[in-house]
Amino acid sequence: MPVRDVAGACPLDCPDGCSWVVSVEDGQAVRLRGNPAHPYTRGALCGKVNRWLERAGQPDRVTAPLRRVGRKGEGRFARISWDEALGEMAARLRAIVDEHGGQAIWPYWGTGTLGYLQGLEGQPGRRLFNLLGASLHSADICSVAGATGISDILGSPAGMDPEDLAHARLILLWGTNPLTSGHHVWKFVQDARAAGAHVVAIDPVATRTARLADDHLAPLPGTDAALALALLHVVVGLGAQDDAFLRDHTSGWPEFRSRIAEFPPGRAATITGVPAEAIVALGERIARTRPTAIRATQGLQRHAGGGNALRALAALPGVTGDWRLRGGGLATSTSGHSKIDKARLHRYDLLPHPSRILSMSRLGGTLLDADPAVRALLVLAGNPAASNPDQNRVRRGLSRSDLFTVVVDHFRTDTADYADLLLPATMQHEHADLNDGYGHLYLHWNEPAVAPPGECLPATETFRRLARAMGLDEPSLYDSDEELAAQALGSGHPFLAGIDLDRLRREGSVRLSVPDPFLPYADGFPTPSGRLEFRSSRAERRGDADPLPGYVPPAEVTDAGRAARYPLALISAASHHFLNTTFANEPRLRRRAGDPELWLHPGDAAARELADGDRVTASNDRGAFEAVARLTDRVRPGVAATTKGHWAKLTGGASVNAVTREDVTDLGGGPVFHDTRIEVAACARRG
Repeated sequence: MPVRDVAGACPLDCPDGCSWVVSVEDGQAVRLRGNPAHPYTRGALCGKVNRWLERAGQPDRVTAPLRRVGRKGEGRFARISWDEALGEMAARLRAIVDEHGGQAIWPYWGTGTLGYLQGLEGQPGRRLFNLLGASLHSADICSVAGATGISDILGSPAGMDPEDLAHARLILLWGTNPLTSGHHVWKFVQDARAAGAHVVAIDPVATRTARLADDHLAPLPGTDAALALALLHVVVGLGAQDDAFLRDHTSGWPEFRSRIAEFPPGRAATITGVPAEAIVALGERIARTRPTAIRATQGLQRHAGGGNALRALAALPGVTGDWRLRGGGLATSTSGHSKIDKARLHRYDLLPHPSRILSMSRLGGTLLDADPAVRALLVLAGNPAASNPDQNRVRRGLSRSDLFTVVVDHFRTDTADYADLLLPATMQHEHADLNDGYGHLYLHWNEPAVAPPGECLPATETFRRLARAMGLDEPSLYDSDEELAAQALGSGHPFLAGIDLDRLRREGSVRLSVPDPFLPYADGFPTPSGRLEFRSSRAERRGDADPLPGYVPPAEVTDAGRAARYPLALISAASHHFLNTTFANEPRLRRRAGDPELWLHPGDAAARELADGDRVTASNDRGAFEAVARLTDRVRPGVAATTKGHWAKLTGGASVNAVTREDVTDLGGGPVFHDTRIEVAACARRG
């Protein structure tokens, strides 16, 4: 039988949203590769996704419904039928609605898959839960702080086309490590470099990316807004602001100029730990270099002032006029450009009454303290017992005997161990999905390439069957995947003109119907005034923040009392081998990742009598985790660095989120993973 190639798309929580090709022979997927014809993917996948087919065939994959038979957290299950699983779910959910009301149900969509049918964007089952009056899910664990801050300035969270980084002459890679998290953009950075561009990395850690940049500035965690304002101080001091752009396309400039004046390089040096002369040098380079592009992702927004940090970065190209230039501006997320009709997918009109919104970043506290209490938790494509802040609090919430928990996943994750029912899910090459990427301007159709193993079902089909088991007669609960995709594409927005499901199925991938070049804010902004608003009318209406971009200090990192008890500021960035906690049980990638490591400056290690390779405990009053000490000058004194993603049960029973806290950012209510203090000591010898 000839080999058949099937077009699809990577569904994972990564800006690259790769287009891939699955080769199928005799009904089996035999090869997976990046689509060489795709302008962004360019034929390459990352080292993680290259293991996708191996992961799909792992012997520990969940391929049939399971019911818990041990205590919550033990991970002991017995196989049951789909009829039994759906019958139990239907009965338990009906009883909870009857006794406690629909808001006692929390459907919790994680970021394990981002598809518009099977993943977070589509929220499969949302229609059913709306009909039951369930609580609404706020997917705020990734980038809500930055999205809110950028929208305050620009009117939309979407920025420049990342492909246009190739046209920049100065690139600031700010709080982002694309060689680990979204490496395809590096190709456009290299294109710019070949044409003479200068690349600067701004990151507290000398990451893989920072070590290949022309310059590296290492601010203290959470001080990025102060650095951005100081760079603007230098630009304005040189008279290098774009007066015509400021006059014609912005509002609030006189007030913002006064704010900039409050942050001379000397003050910013004290706040950030970056030498004043380095701030001046970069400010002068920005002043004389057009176009300048900033690439920023999640890293620098996960602290108390994260929203204002992104506000300041969105404002910077407004001062220099880079928003009007190809290759200039801020590249964070492009998802605001895709214009998929998510309202039609989710159908909030089915809610019988207004419902509360529950934050995924505050899962532990909500499970323990919400009034009315959450009585049913349904986790899809998420592993919050490993990924969420304040791990011990999350575990206490998941351990409640009166909480009915259903997990839909591929493996017995840390979270699955707490489930009453564990249901088997298909993987991306086994189901249909509609995908984009929040780092490019393409839509993908993911055609199922092979039949799923065992009794695995797509999430959409799981909830169609649950609706039948509950006897629900709302027609939209039974829409097919193809019908859902057609509805998603039917917003009527010009950016989707000429793009329908038939075309996507033929071509596999289609660029949004945007101009070429695509300069989204060259002639105006989707704000109430139509201008870039340094003084944000959105923020004024909300009344929850200073309308002007400013510096909001990190909360725990700058707390003198906590600094005395826990002297090291902790960064827990993305792993090179895992994507969040996805792949953290794949044997080959686990071997490559090794045990969790904690990078320490040699001076900090010497003060604690630690040597390279020592096993250490990192702790605070929330919890502790173990790691291997690595002594390096890639972190500055007073800063420790590790990576997220390890499963707690595979690494000694705790991971880095045992020490992070369940608090929120200044804007949007995002998490504060990088606003954490710890102390480090050698592990007590066993035996």
